[in-house]
Amino acid sequence: MQFDIRSYFKNGKTPYTAQFSEDFSKEDFDGSRVTDPVVCSFEATPDTDGVAMQLHVQAAADAECARCLAPVRETYDFTVDYFVRERDLQDPDFELPMDEKGCLDLRELAYQELIFKIPKVLLCSPDCQGLCPICGKRKAAGCTCRPADDAAPADARLSILKQLLS
Repeated sequence: MQFDIRSYFKNGKTPYTAQFSEDFSKEDFDGSRVTDPVVCSFEATPDTDGVAMQLHVQAAADAECARCLAPVRETYDFTVDYFVRERDLQDPDFELPMDEKGCLDLRELAYQELIFKIPKVLLCSPDCQGLCPICGKRKAAGCTCRPADDAAPADARLSILKQLLS
């Protein structure tokens, strides 16, 4: 979806609103997947100094817990405010995704904001204990392994850690 911000600076006298949904199922979110449509609303309001804009995003991301590999679903519901002056459009470092005709790409804007909201590491719970290094089961699911203090780790590559702790 496009918003012609250059034209809005010239002709925009009333607030502009748009509601749209986007499919981000093929986009990369660092291990998370956004399979459901992302619901967005956009509003632009003329101001004496420029244009006040607001983007509201509702999304859900699916991933695996970084510690125990359990499925995790996180929902996001956030609003981001922007203020643009007409002279900002001439700035080569203008940060909003805009094409050469002066149209703001609202899909790309929603993607950029969402990628900053979804953490790189998702956990099923803040106190997740992860997987047992001996049996591979989730510790919270009832792993009863009790390694002896002097036993070698199940993975020989971890034996150096035991030496460092001694």
